[in-house]
Amino acid sequence: MYRLDANKTVRFCDGLTRRDFLHAGSLAALGLGLPGYTALKAQGAVDASKDVNCIMLFLVGGPSQLDTWDPKPEAPEEIRGPFKAIETSVPGVRITEIFPRLAQRMHEVAIVRSCYHQATAVHDTGHQMMQTGRLFSSGLEHPHVGCSVAFLKGPRGDLPPHVLLPRPIGNTGGNMPHGQNAGYLGKTFDPFVLNADPNAADFKVPDLLPPDYVTSARESRRRSLRAAVEGSNAAFEASADARLLDANFQQAYTLMSSPSAREAFDLKAEPDAVRDRYGRTRFGQSCLMARRMIERGVRFVTVNMFETVFNEITWDIHGSDPFSPIESYASQTGPNFDNAYTALLEDLGRTGLLGNTMIMAFGEFGRTPKINPAGGRDHHPACWSVLMAGGPIRGGQVVGASDEIGHAPKDRPVTTGEIAATIFHGLGIDPETDLPGPQGRPIPLVDRGIEPIRELF
Repeated sequence: MYRLDANKTVRFCDGLTRRDFLHAGSLAALGLGLPGYTALKAQGAVDASKDVNCIMLFLVGGPSQLDTWDPKPEAPEEIRGPFKAIETSVPGVRITEIFPRLAQRMHEVAIVRSCYHQATAVHDTGHQMMQTGRLFSSGLEHPHVGCSVAFLKGPRGDLPPHVLLPRPIGNTGGNMPHGQNAGYLGKTFDPFVLNADPNAADFKVPDLLPPDYVTSARESRRRSLRAAVEGSNAAFEASADARLLDANFQQAYTLMSSPSAREAFDLKAEPDAVRDRYGRTRFGQSCLMARRMIERGVRFVTVNMFETVFNEITWDIHGSDPFSPIESYASQTGPNFDNAYTALLEDLGRTGLLGNTMIMAFGEFGRTPKINPAGGRDHHPACWSVLMAGGPIRGGQVVGASDEIGHAPKDRPVTTGEIAATIFHGLGIDPETDLPGPQGRPIPLVDRGIEPIRELF
């Protein structure tokens, strides 16, 4: 991935020291060239009139549908859980009491209560399916939705098309990919990753390269560095890898010298009251940074609410160590999400950007209806809820329904592929657009025949 690191330095061959935020071989070239984009528009694959952005809030750990957006107040106590269902701004639609701010803005938000998948009930599988629309198989890693957007639409201006905050998903108990890179599209289209905690006391604008560092001398420096790395292999200079390295360095230097980039990262430019409103948490400040990215032209921002599910409070409420107790939804996780999500709705609405910015919020699966002996709930991919708002999404509605205990869809089942198709459709991209797969084999964005959730538009 294309990263900014906050703690490691490297000394270049010119004697200057810079932070090692450029990782050779993993820098994004930041999008499809103009001829390719023009061709896709001509084919009808990209609707240029729909210049819509997307913020994907990935709720790592898998929120319980019953304790969040699909409460079952009439179910037995061991099913309904400890939280009360409260009324919202939409008559007849109730959510749990852990989201009081969201309840007041539900008229702006749509809930899909019948999402499911039939793959193994492990975090990694859900991460893949919810962020790419597919399960990886036979070594084929499908691209994250945002990476496909980067490939199809490219950047606006000098900021990358897809940014991931604050860090990629780490260990969640499996050894599979999490679906957060460009997969078979190649590292060129990986997201730009901050790789730092914007809520940390010592967080500051990353050590971006000044404009005067991009000089004609860079060419000889880069060649010297490359020769040292490659053992003076002259053949490397003419290789495809060298051309990619050249393009990546050029794009990286353009980004690093951009005033827009420096401004986007500078959370100190925000009033304290605004930062407090989002919440002084890693997730809250990442959501604030996501808003600043969208304001400056980034097309797609992915925000991971958590990096792992171990030894910290997350949505993964098995009830015993190293996981979280169900009560933490009310004391920590719920308020953390409620503050940041509603602040995004308010700020984007105030500036007029909500009309062309979708905000998606979901985890990798739901939780078992029956509370387990440890007082928590376990993994349950058979049914869970998804939040969608902004852009062309029609808020104030519920799509689909679960059964009486939240175990399975009762009405309008929705697959992970349909979620991906809905995002693409909202962005003005035909979900059946072909991407160049391995060996030139075309692979559509989602499996053919899968439709977006039409009720949401």
